[in-house]
Amino acid sequence: MKKTLIAMGVLGAFSSLAFAASNVTLYGIIEEGVIVQKAKHGDNKVELNSGFGQGSRWGIKGVEDLGNGYSAGFVLEQGFNADNGNEATSGKAFNRESFLYVKGGFGSFGFGRTGALSFAQTQAILTGWAFGTSYGAGSWQSAIANNFSRMDNVLSYATPSFNGFTGHVMYSNGLTSDSEKWSDNNHYYGIGVKYQANAIRSSLIFEAADNKGSATAATLVSDVFTENQWKALDNGQAWADVKDKVVGDATAKKKPIYVINYGFEYNLGSWTPMFAYQFAHQDHGRRTHMFGLSASAQVAGGKAMLGARYLFGKDEATKVGANKVKVDGDVRAWTIGAAYEYPLSKRTAVKAYAGYADSGKEWKEVEDVAYNGYQVYLGLRHAF
Repeated sequence: MKKTLIAMGVLGAFSSLAFAASNVTLYGIIEEGVIVQKAKHGDNKVELNSGFGQGSRWGIKGVEDLGNGYSAGFVLEQGFNADNGNEATSGKAFNRESFLYVKGGFGSFGFGRTGALSFAQTQAILTGWAFGTSYGAGSWQSAIANNFSRMDNVLSYATPSFNGFTGHVMYSNGLTSDSEKWSDNNHYYGIGVKYQANAIRSSLIFEAADNKGSATAATLVSDVFTENQWKALDNGQAWADVKDKVVGDATAKKKPIYVINYGFEYNLGSWTPMFAYQFAHQDHGRRTHMFGLSASAQVAGGKAMLGARYLFGKDEATKVGANKVKVDGDVRAWTIGAAYEYPLSKRTAVKAYAGYADSGKEWKEVEDVAYNGYQVYLGLRHAF
């Protein structure tokens, strides 16, 4: 019996050593709360929401020392909805990130599924906005903005740091698939520079998607005319017979998308002011400038965030918002939000957020809280 116990102890020790040597970590975040929101012309809604401030996820990451300053590592991260237990993205085992990389004196090179340079995950370098890419309508990537999200088939390279500067290059051979010939896959291109030294964090990012092989959505007669407008033409065709027919070429190629993001942060100790700017030129005709001023500060043992932004430009979208507003002309929008995170322990925190959005010109009647409406949130986050 004693020999068995000794053997089990030895095996346990070797198992622990092997685990430590491979440096594999299991981690995760569970966030859930209640959100109250109302869009212009919409109903008041009260929902149990998962991952409003930080997406609920679990993951495994590891790194191995290869010697001579080189290492290899991986990140496997899956998102889920804590309110119902569903996958965040149906059908993907690791929808947030599935990435393998090598680091050394040359920098870092990796490939797999990850977030864009201006989004989230391990390869992102976005700076300048206190809410980052979280907090609903307060996110820098909300509906009024333009952004790239998580992508498949990514190759990513980051240079070593030179006096605080790092260069970043990212390419996707197919945003969702690269099984067709090269000219029929949708490709992403990203290049950026990040500076982080002393009290300053800053980044400048240029991104584009070529939309190769991507057809525009079909435009219907009902997208062009109202029922009364069609009847006024008096051409003998009944509205019911034509309203769902396709107008024009539904297989026309989309045009490329271009987005530039710049961010700047200066840490003053107890608080950090931030500035962010985005220029976007979208395939469907949206050309916008967005400016954001925000700050984070340590207040009463927790972290407070405040931000406001203003957007102006043009939009030529066929449909925008829940009530399908047709847009063709000048647009305006502004948002303001505040959040507070109070730690109950090293791993658990209470989180609160309130935000308001208001739009004008062609976006004035858009039924969406990101354009017009408010959100109030109270939740609990636990990390492990």
